[in-house]
Amino acid sequence: MSSANNPLGSIFISHRAIAAIASHTTMESYGVVGLAAKSLAEGLSQVLVKDPILGVDVDFQDNVVEIELYVIVEYGVRIKSVASSISENVKYRIEKDTGLTVDHVDVHIRGLRISNSD
Repeated sequence: MSSANNPLGSIFISHRAIAAIASHTTMESYGVVGLAAKSLAEGLSQVLVKDPILGVDVDFQDNVVEIELYVIVEYGVRIKSVASSISENVKYRIEKDTGLTVDHVDVHIRGLRISNSD
């Protein structure tokens, strides 16, 4: 959990809040179909309980944020361009919304999905 002090009191930002921002920003990116589970155990738990921050891992170290995203992209898009766009957009949005410094955003492409042309 990140915290900051101001003259009126303290501000605490949880991992889940940052993960929610990252998840929402990722889903808005071009070429992204969805987020994927980090592991088999997380995938099985997702069947039982729907977690809105599936596929997002957030780490804090001295007010510096590190994010890992596990993404499924659309078949036919340039994977490198999509991953780069996701990384830049997530970093910008979290720094703008929270005022924290984002050290890096790692994007792991977990799969490709072919859309129905019907």
